[in-house]
Amino acid sequence: MKRRDFLKAGAASTAALAVSGLWRPGVAWSEQTSTGAVPRRPFRDTGIELSIIGLGGMSMRNLDQATVNRLVEESLEQGINFVDVSPRYGDSETLVGNALESYRDEVFLATKTRKRTAEEAREELNASLELLHTDHFDLYQLHNLQDVEDDVERAFADGGAMEVLIEAQEAGIVRYLGFSAHTEAAALRAMELYDFDSVMFPVNFVSEYRGDFGPRVVNEAHERGMAIFGLKAMVRQRGEGDSELRQMFPRIWYEALHTPEEALLALRWTLSQPVTSVLPPGDPDLYELGVRLAKEFTPI
Repeated sequence: MKRRDFLKAGAASTAALAVSGLWRPGVAWSEQTSTGAVPRRPFRDTGIELSIIGLGGMSMRNLDQATVNRLVEESLEQGINFVDVSPRYGDSETLVGNALESYRDEVFLATKTRKRTAEEAREELNASLELLHTDHFDLYQLHNLQDVEDDVERAFADGGAMEVLIEAQEAGIVRYLGFSAHTEAAALRAMELYDFDSVMFPVNFVSEYRGDFGPRVVNEAHERGMAIFGLKAMVRQRGEGDSELRQMFPRIWYEALHTPEEALLALRWTLSQPVTSVLPPGDPDLYELGVRLAKEFTPI
């Protein structure tokens, strides 16, 4: 699909956004018009339904506590019930843990471990439980699998991190197990080695049409009945130096689609794949844009 046709396809939705004023940069979210709740989709065959947009820790890292409190509260009001954080996202676990103290039972809470040995992973799991003020996680994931040998095989070796994930699930500390990956080889190998409940992976129209990157993972996960959490949906390309977009959104390392017409089309494309939920780029303004656009979702 050529860019002009891609934009033309969303003309009606774009007009609706302009009329309803779903997103105006610089205006407090609570002051903007918003109707309805973000739609939800099933998480596997568990009977659990998750919002098609998730609140990610990357969007909240290094913010002040009051801002995170507002973001969490208003997200719940909009129907968001999927929250994903990680020890690798700066102070996000501390901030989210404080913000969720009164709302823990209202969200499906996920976090991750980047550690590859059992000893380190166990230490990180316990620290996450403490920081997030909870006695269990709904989803616990191996984080950022990239290299098959260094990441996947190490995690599954004797004394590897997978031992901790399985033990935690058996002990009731973790309900479901998943992983996030950024290469197809690592994702496919992880799926070969274990029957995970979910995979978090880039599902982006540019990556698929330009590099044929992603469909093998999506198809394999879908065939296995796994939940798929889409990353990088609202992204154009890698950031280049001090480009205007890098300056506009310095919290992220790539160039985001930030205009409503393009962001909506990109989000519609990803949500038209067999994904459960999408995590917008790690910027609070782009997250709020994603929430509002999700309410306009129709299959592309």
